[in-house]
Amino acid sequence: MSLIYNVAPFTVRSETSVTDAMRMLDANKRGFLIVTDEDDRVVGTVTDGDIRRLIIETGDLPDRISQAMRHRFSFVYSDEPNSQSFTDRIKFLPVIDRKTRRLTAISLPGKSTLEIDGHQISNDYPPFIIAEIGNNHNGSLSVAKEMIDAAAQAGADCVKFQYREMAHLYRDSAGAGDANDLGVEYTLDLLARFQLSREDITEAFDYARSKDIVVMCTPWDKQALKVLEEYGMSAYKVASADLTNIPLIEAIADTRKAILLSTGMSHEWEIKRTIAVLESRHAEYALLHCNSTYPAPFKDVNLAYLNTLKNLHDGIVGYSGHERGIEVPIAATAMGARIIEKHFTFYRSWEGNDHKVSLLPDEFAAMVQGIHNVHEAMGGGEKFLSQGELINRETLSKSIIAKCPIEKGQVIQASDLDIRSPGQGLQPNRISDLLGRPAVRAKKMGEYFFEFDLDPADDDEVDTVSFDRPAGIPVRYHDAKRLVDGRTLDFVEFHLSYSDLQVDPTKALDDFPLQEFAVHAPELFENDHILDLSTDNETYRDQSIAHLRRVITETQRLRRILTPQADKTYIVVNAGGFSIDGFLPADVVKKKYDRVAEAYAELASPEIELLIQTMPPFPWHFGGQRYHNLFCEPDQILDFHNRTGARICLDVSHTCMSATHFGFDFYEACEMLAPLSPHMHIVDAYGLDGEGVAIGEGDVNFARLADILRRQSPNAMFIPEIWQGHKNNGEGFWEALKFLNNFKL
Repeated sequence: MSLIYNVAPFTVRSETSVTDAMRMLDANKRGFLIVTDEDDRVVGTVTDGDIRRLIIETGDLPDRISQAMRHRFSFVYSDEPNSQSFTDRIKFLPVIDRKTRRLTAISLPGKSTLEIDGHQISNDYPPFIIAEIGNNHNGSLSVAKEMIDAAAQAGADCVKFQYREMAHLYRDSAGAGDANDLGVEYTLDLLARFQLSREDITEAFDYARSKDIVVMCTPWDKQALKVLEEYGMSAYKVASADLTNIPLIEAIADTRKAILLSTGMSHEWEIKRTIAVLESRHAEYALLHCNSTYPAPFKDVNLAYLNTLKNLHDGIVGYSGHERGIEVPIAATAMGARIIEKHFTFYRSWEGNDHKVSLLPDEFAAMVQGIHNVHEAMGGGEKFLSQGELINRETLSKSIIAKCPIEKGQVIQASDLDIRSPGQGLQPNRISDLLGRPAVRAKKMGEYFFEFDLDPADDDEVDTVSFDRPAGIPVRYHDAKRLVDGRTLDFVEFHLSYSDLQVDPTKALDDFPLQEFAVHAPELFENDHILDLSTDNETYRDQSIAHLRRVITETQRLRRILTPQADKTYIVVNAGGFSIDGFLPADVVKKKYDRVAEAYAELASPEIELLIQTMPPFPWHFGGQRYHNLFCEPDQILDFHNRTGARICLDVSHTCMSATHFGFDFYEACEMLAPLSPHMHIVDAYGLDGEGVAIGEGDVNFARLADILRRQSPNAMFIPEIWQGHKNNGEGFWEALKFLNNFKL
């Protein structure tokens, strides 16, 4: 098991509002809370699933978290932490003091998580990267501060120092009647000259914390540990040299702080003995593979031993490197290291062995980037299709189509079917599922087969929903009448392609049952032109403006057909601002916003309002991923609105993914942006680029979102923009609307 002693992010008072509790659930990323009374006694537990089920069952959001909590729950007493087992249903266990009934810790299955100063270290997060400053400041506090700044700039999560109380650490060789070896004499000389005083190292710790970077320290003796405990160190690193120093390790374990233990210079039986000591004290620890030579030859690094360390204690493993270069830590990441430590310096020519095996700031930054890239590329081991692959699958693969007209109820034969591109329907490997089956619906020649053609559900069922705001779905000209027919909708959003701008929509919209509409402008136009109002390429920008004028003209034509008396019609626009190889500097981003503002003013129309869509950090452009720089972060969007008066289309999925990447609070962003959005795309999201997943299957807490939207934009219209929601006769759109109907949106 794994114990979390910092329980504050996981505890909530019983009288706390459900909205505030949901904010805590989002913040702690664990999906559960322990509920306490006014005397801090544990009275219940609650998960995000408990709240969701209660809302679905009652149709309402309860006032206090006590109304949603479980009064009967599994737990363990602190004097018997192993008395209860984890199961598929038991994912966490409150550890409770038997006498006071207060929470002392939280037990989790396995040993796969460490927490240091709010940083989660596990397989679910990028490796925790430590810049080992040690004594590389060479005794200068000002240099130590400069190194902290440089390490933070290079992307380190943590800076680590060393501290010794020299009188308590080294023997008096003169009193023993002999002399130290040359190596010891050299080390003592360096330490005497280069170690920071207690006051200076404390100031360095404070400086690091002021820069929002984790600070750790290696205590080399018990007196040093006492000093660090008095300071309030949050975790400790044990050097390889002290792996066999059981009294020191026991003292560190008794602090109940996380321990990172390097394993260099030790035999495996010694590692096992130290593990036993740590286990006996229920310590939270990680083992770091290490070769303690300076520099370590590549042939001696033995990265494969990481696999052995995993088996020795079934917990977090890491790598502390003394070899040259950055390749080995990156490879260690691929092998499962979740903590990476490398020495850090300004000059390898400075005096001292550690400088010679240290990375310079630009090298450290390159290592950090490589580690993050490799970690991101590792994945979870299961096969999945990315959004880009799904796009390419639709474009490049093939579908089963009707080779000839097929009547409803007609038994489908092989001669009735053909295979053609694109892959928008059932794949060819589903032919056997169709053969011999009565046709669920009539098919025209060339029409696709979908999943619903394998489902005998009643095709005549009429779907109904009711919202307190206008609700619609996205449609194309060719499927608008079919998707709307018989359904209670207030409007549609026409998603235009550049080819739609060449056709007359009058026939497709003849006898169309709805009048209200919005338009989503194409992002891609002829000749691979992706709309970009922000580019400094004048020719490309002029072409983008010309394309958008065509969309405005088409929208005006639709107004004459459907809503000639309407005051204003919305066009949702992706204004551009993407880049190919990485995010752009802040000064470039500012200029791009200025370019969009100029284009917005140039395209202004009394009857058409352009709503610039909020964007994700990593948009998919027709099967390939890009970086987006504009209309992702709420502060920038609000500034653009204040300068131009431009309103937006809040795309919930896009903003949720941007919040995940850029680190702002998604729900605070919705509070800020919803009043600027008269038209919204309400969609779920998963991770950084899981766009348009089925609502309820992603990261968005729709109960909390609905509360925000009811308050901040009660009259805004919306659509559920589900990926391929038009398939199965609009099944994805309609299932999303029915789901959202539960939240009184």
